[in-house]
Formats: sequence, C-alpha cells, structure tokens
Amino acid sequence: MTLDRIDREILSLLQEDGRMTNVELAERVGLTAPPCLRRVRALEQAGVIRGYHAECDAAQLGFPITVFAMVSLRSQAEHDLEAFEAHVAAIPEIRECHMLNGEIDFILKIVASDLESFQRILTTKLTPAPNVASVKSSLTIRTAKSMVGVPIE
Repeated sequence: MTLDRIDREILSLLQEDGRMTNVELAERVGLTAPPCLRRVRALEQAGVIRGYHAECDAAQLGFPITVFAMVSLRSQAEHDLEAFEAHVAAIPEIRECHMLNGEIDFILKIVASDLESFQRILTTKLTPAPNVASVKSSLTIRTAKSMVGVPIE
C-alpha cells in the first residue's frame, strides 16, 4: 500500500490519540468525515493499523517491576524457536518477546508485582523451559522514554 501525506498524517494522529473521533480526525487532516473514514478503513484492511489499545500504567495495576531477560537457547532450529515462542506466549507476565541475532537469541520484557514474583517466573517458568541454555536479566531502574508506534514523517 502506498501512503500519501494524508494517510501518514492520519496514522500519526491516531498513534497519539486512538480515541479521536472520525470527525475530529477529518478536521485535523483537512478532509470531510466520509473520505477520512474510508482512508482509516483502508489502512485497517491493509494491516497498517493493526488495532487500538489503551495504554495502562503498569505500576498502578500492581506491576511496578519491569525486567528485561536475555535468553540463549541450546538449539536455533526453527521448531525449537517456535516452541520457545509458544512457551513464552503462554506466560502473561512476559509482555514482549523479540528474537535477536548474535550471542543472545531472545530478549523478553517481563512485568512483575515484586521481586519475589519475578524470581518465581524466572525459576519455575523460564529457566526450566525446554531448550533454554541461559537467562541473564536486568531490572529496570527508570524508564526515560517509552513510545508506542513508529515515527511517521
């Protein structure tokens, strides 16, 4: 899908505020409501817009601890990678899982209610998982920047 200036502006505005009404969005990009809605629907159907979500404060919901875990696997065969991905997908506290190239195979973003619950996740769900060779974790002290979406020019 080729994106023009208006499509990019729509995407940028929706990344900032996904609850914006179509009328407000249309006004801000210089369209009337019906063609604006057609553009949004086309972006959704093309998979450029994958969904709309509320950004929640993890600490206020009982998850003040964020840890990044670097996982090395014994085997990088595709079926082993897929099995690991399926395993971590079933652990709700693991919020992100990214496969990397290089020495580390995966980096995981894990939230926890306290250090004890993180340790429990680590020792009962992550390190004993099949094919896991090692896990190195780093506790987040402070988050200086956290932005959703991608930069749209």
